[in-house]
Amino acid sequence: MSKISKSAARERIEALSQELRRHNYNYYVLNAPVISDFEFDLKMQELQALEAMFPELVRPDSPTQVVGSDIAPAPEEKVRLEARQAKGPATDQAATTPAPAPATEATQAPAKHTGFEQITHRYPMLSLGNTYSREDMLAFCNKIEAENGGALDYSCEMKFDGVAICLTYVNGRLTQAVTRGDGVKGDNVLANVLTIKSIPQLLKPGDWPSEFEIRGEIFMPYEAFDSLNAEKEEIGEQPFANPRNAAAGSLKLQSSEQVAQRGLDCVLYHMLGENLPFATHSDAIKAAAAWGLPTSPLSEVRRGAQAVVDYIDYWDTRRKALPYATDGVVIKINDLQLQKRLGFTAKSPRWATAYKFKPEQALTPLLSIDYQIGRTGALTPVANLEPVPLSGTIVKRASLHNKDQMDLLDIRIGDWVYVEKGGEIIPKITAVELKKRPANAARPDFPTLCPDCGTPLVRDEDEARHYCPNRTGCPTQIKASFVHFASRDAMDILAGEATIDQLFNLGLIRRLSDLYTLSKEQLMALEGWQEKSCENFLASLERSKSVPFERVIYAVGIRHVGKTTAKTLAKAFPDIDRLSEATADELSQTEDIGPIVAASIAEWFCNADNLRLIEELRQHGLQMQSLAREQLSNALEGKSIVVSGVFSISREDMKGLIEAHGGTATGSVSGKTSYLLAGDKPGDAKVKKATQLGVEIIDEDTFFKMIGR
Repeated sequence: MSKISKSAARERIEALSQELRRHNYNYYVLNAPVISDFEFDLKMQELQALEAMFPELVRPDSPTQVVGSDIAPAPEEKVRLEARQAKGPATDQAATTPAPAPATEATQAPAKHTGFEQITHRYPMLSLGNTYSREDMLAFCNKIEAENGGALDYSCEMKFDGVAICLTYVNGRLTQAVTRGDGVKGDNVLANVLTIKSIPQLLKPGDWPSEFEIRGEIFMPYEAFDSLNAEKEEIGEQPFANPRNAAAGSLKLQSSEQVAQRGLDCVLYHMLGENLPFATHSDAIKAAAAWGLPTSPLSEVRRGAQAVVDYIDYWDTRRKALPYATDGVVIKINDLQLQKRLGFTAKSPRWATAYKFKPEQALTPLLSIDYQIGRTGALTPVANLEPVPLSGTIVKRASLHNKDQMDLLDIRIGDWVYVEKGGEIIPKITAVELKKRPANAARPDFPTLCPDCGTPLVRDEDEARHYCPNRTGCPTQIKASFVHFASRDAMDILAGEATIDQLFNLGLIRRLSDLYTLSKEQLMALEGWQEKSCENFLASLERSKSVPFERVIYAVGIRHVGKTTAKTLAKAFPDIDRLSEATADELSQTEDIGPIVAASIAEWFCNADNLRLIEELRQHGLQMQSLAREQLSNALEGKSIVVSGVFSISREDMKGLIEAHGGTATGSVSGKTSYLLAGDKPGDAKVKKATQLGVEIIDEDTFFKMIGR
């Protein structure tokens, strides 16, 4: 770093500290970061370098001295933080100052959900130092080895990209699950952690200590992440940027039942307690695995600095084939006595560090931006890129999410943009290379009218997206609502986009209820329809009349109401009349229905046309009240079954059959899973994990034989 005066350093330290605190708040509390980990780490390294030059300027609350906190602030502190966030730093950082983060699941929670019980950690829960340099990693190892007489054993572990958790077991029973918080105290999320199938409530028999803590990471596998984001996109909500944010947001939900639907998983990697009977870290983790705790099969003990670097090199590319996100490798001295002697800094252990993989990027020109209207009317800007290879695929398009994101990037048509894959799967534009900006680069004209029907776009004060309010007159929205209504997770009608386009373009359908008025004679007169296809289509319409009430709620397409919210509503309001009469205030009192979602539901039922639709669907025989699920047998009692793939019936109906015969349908494969029920095209990650764990994989025919059907 070039020479800098003390007064200039003081000013820069203050600006960096403010900026890093804002980014910590976005990352840990809102779960909506606006810069990459790499950019954050560069700013932190700059602050560390300045403080090293002027140690008298180091403050106790500097981001270099304290752990980023995931504890939601008190209301008055939240207002102050967000005001500071919107204002930005009082320096020349305007170019990198983020716009206020979009609303998240946490920030949409109603007032009654003010947070979790806070518990003080028995042992401070610190963060790790990190580096992106193999040379720095070698220097870390060489320095310790020089001070301790030669080559040492290191535990090399994949760094899972999730949210830190501390579990406490007393007499073999899980009694506490606390987030990192600010390192001194954290939130008790035990009720939510108990829904994660890989975390045992009771340990297997063994010589476990009467009380101990074990720490690790709760993460969301790619398959669950894809499913969650697909639902968020479908109902017009901002998707999570990456699996880490999705895991953190899910863990802080107020409904354990909703958390159970998110497919979270866990890996544990550090044990603490009084007089633990282990000489090495690896011995402790092996014991934890024997007691039934989830540990990583990818960890290895390597001797010497070069062996550590070899481990890093091995996983730098192979990690991309893993079914979950990893962002580096953690290196720990394996000898527990040496760990104790080395001790800690104010923020990190001296006996461990992390090597972080640099995100793979591609630089490519932005050719144009399309603006797409979704089923709920939400407008999504999509960047069209010069095709470029990235992480094994050719990337041509990337979502820009909303106008705020476009403004934050200051993006122009013709710009060269950096593209990354969020969690190695979703292409996203992370920055613009201003040095390559063409002189004629044009600022994009964000539309004010719907690109399909011409209706003026609107944007609610509390939302990041613009949307078209013309739900009953916008052709794209109308056709998309039919496709959604007919989908497997909704009414499961044999009608895809091509069929809906044909029926709509010929004027045969305009309202959802029109599907139930179609006759065989009408269909036979259409191009491409044969007698068998007509019969199959009409039979699927008839079957849809027995679809459960919760799926009818989901199918009609209320904005912000996905599958999970529909289940919550069906449980709280067991018939359509009670649901339609509920006020926004009453809906907000329902667990996990925040004010934005409540207002959307109430507004939908205040629309006379929607009420007419409900009555028409009722007249056609659709289920408009919840029915107690019939218990058909105990054939699957005590069995935990994961469903993956495509079946002759919808996956929701398959899960219903599992429960009707005494079993439990779960979202992710673990050591407790009895069977993986695999249809056509099952998830590769689930099949691989089931094979690794020795979980029996069964097909649909075998399942039906098991339940006597």
